[in-house]
Amino acid sequence: MSFPRYPIYKASGVEWLKEVPEHWGAWKLTHAVERIGSGTTPKTDNREYYDEGTYPWVNTGDLNDGDLNTCEKKITCLALSDHPTLRIYPVGSVVIAMYGATIGKLAILRFEATVNQACCVFAGKSKLESKFLFYWLLGFRKQIISLASGGGQPNVNQDVLRTLRVACPESNEQMAITEFLDRETGKIDELVAEQRRLMELLKEKRQAIISHAVTKGLNPNAPMKPSGVDWIGDVPEHWTVCSLKHYVSTINGFGFSSADFREEGVPLIRAGNIKNKSITQPTIFLPEEVVEKYQRILLATGDIVISMVGSDPEILESAVGQVGIVPDSVNGAVPNQNVVILREDRSTLLSRYLFYTVCSSAYRNHLNLFSHKLANQSIISSSLLVCAKFTFPELEEQEQIIEFLKLELAKFDTLTAEAQRAIDLLQERRTALISAAVTGQIDVRKPPKS
Repeated sequence: MSFPRYPIYKASGVEWLKEVPEHWGAWKLTHAVERIGSGTTPKTDNREYYDEGTYPWVNTGDLNDGDLNTCEKKITCLALSDHPTLRIYPVGSVVIAMYGATIGKLAILRFEATVNQACCVFAGKSKLESKFLFYWLLGFRKQIISLASGGGQPNVNQDVLRTLRVACPESNEQMAITEFLDRETGKIDELVAEQRRLMELLKEKRQAIISHAVTKGLNPNAPMKPSGVDWIGDVPEHWTVCSLKHYVSTINGFGFSSADFREEGVPLIRAGNIKNKSITQPTIFLPEEVVEKYQRILLATGDIVISMVGSDPEILESAVGQVGIVPDSVNGAVPNQNVVILREDRSTLLSRYLFYTVCSSAYRNHLNLFSHKLANQSIISSSLLVCAKFTFPELEEQEQIIEFLKLELAKFDTLTAEAQRAIDLLQERRTALISAAVTGQIDVRKPPKS
């Protein structure tokens, strides 16, 4: 669809803009909004501030780039009375994260709430409708973040936000713009959701193909026999069924001292680096003189590593037993004590086949059965990692399965990448549409021309 422009424009006098519709006004946020404020974090060791709290206390992690309808964290009347910087903000207030990993995240409060010190709140009577201000901040999020200062944890100063100039029309036209954006972004969001559902289906199908190949083989007419393992069922009659430990050896990582951590040197692989069947680039390093005593645990390209701890037992993507295969980029790295290396007996087991085996649903079932919770984590020992019974064909058939999966999984990777590209384009379109509407670069007061 193409949208018309307004009939007449003027110089905006607003940062990031050249011109705006002639009848639009412009204000600094500090003059356009009745109240701009923040909050604080009451002392966490004083339970009287938190136990049986009644006032919602919003943190930046709660911000969802939309309407915020609930908040689990609450504080007490005592916390409010002891902390003058804690204020209750009304329904309709707009909140933006000023620093941290969520910098620039937004929300509109749909309940009265207090906030922590990392949130900036725009509240009260205003020349800006709250939803219009929300969309304006969303449309200029990248520019706002670019104003951040600081190194390790950039932050946008509240005073900087106060001085931002917003150009906009009168209230009724603001509402027309927000109604248009609600409608159009809703359509885009649904298209994005469809692509994400497709990606989940592709992920499930991908997993099913791996699991079937390493437990049933490629020949649908092969004679079968019971495996003796409930979640595997029947397997090809000529395959060997035995514990993984007969085919691999385990090498545990080492608990290096944090005093030795450096910003460069030998990469240290931790459980958190093992994600999505790969290994993320490490951010912690060790001196070579510290590592030289641990040559046995040096990682080589193609090694299989598994995490022995998981941060959230309820979420499989972060649960115990995440699997990764060492890429060239971390060849020579060392694992810490929460990571185990699986080294295969190359005379009977191929590395890539081992990788697919521990990526299978059957192995996930084994981990779920034998791991146990400790505090808010799941853990498993290296000995239990390899006690799972599995099916192993001869090397020639392993190679055939590897080649089959290489071709099939490449198709899924292509489809997944296409879906992600579609999401990226839709999100770019969404941001561009918001930015154009709240700056008057398009006139959305009339239905667009198809």
